[in-house]
Amino acid sequence: MHEIEPYYNWLSLYDPAKDEQSPFHGKEYNYDVYSENIYGYYIDPAWDFMGSETLYMKLLFVDYEQGYVIMEFIGEWNDAINNDIMHLKRNIIDHMSGLGINQYILIGESVLNFHGSDDSYYEEWFEDVDEVNASGAHGWIAAVSFHDHVLDEMQNFNVDSYLNMGGTLQIAKWRTLSPQLFYQLVAQQIQRRLSI
Repeated sequence: MHEIEPYYNWLSLYDPAKDEQSPFHGKEYNYDVYSENIYGYYIDPAWDFMGSETLYMKLLFVDYEQGYVIMEFIGEWNDAINNDIMHLKRNIIDHMSGLGINQYILIGESVLNFHGSDDSYYEEWFEDVDEVNASGAHGWIAAVSFHDHVLDEMQNFNVDSYLNMGGTLQIAKWRTLSPQLFYQLVAQQIQRRLSI
């Protein structure tokens, strides 16, 4: 797992440590020391701790004017034991929502498992984004490129009632796009789903 890095090619466009509004503002990264681990497996120092021992993340890009954020995750999404959705909602999402973000792209290629529990935090998050932001965009949450077995488990716990997932959101070549084009592609897929 230590060889899996968060996507870094957009770092010149957005750095969460330099963004004064980011929950990770001011964080200093020591790329020579591997101190964080998931189940005893060290992870790359570029991943950010959000309160969970099994799920780490990286803010890849935020556009405050358009009201969207792109986040990447690594580890095991475990709501049953660690209540990962609570940590994500309280420590990251509530902060970003307060800044006018209502469109969330969650990249889950490195999420290896999902263990569900009750869906109340997902429902709360869904209700929070279900408004028009300052740029006039309706809110949504998109789970992009999660493994099929992870999506199956999320569906077993009704998470797909709150997150758009699967199908056309399995975007394997997202790294070839700029963050703006990636956002536009995801937003188009969401709009198609909403208009059906």
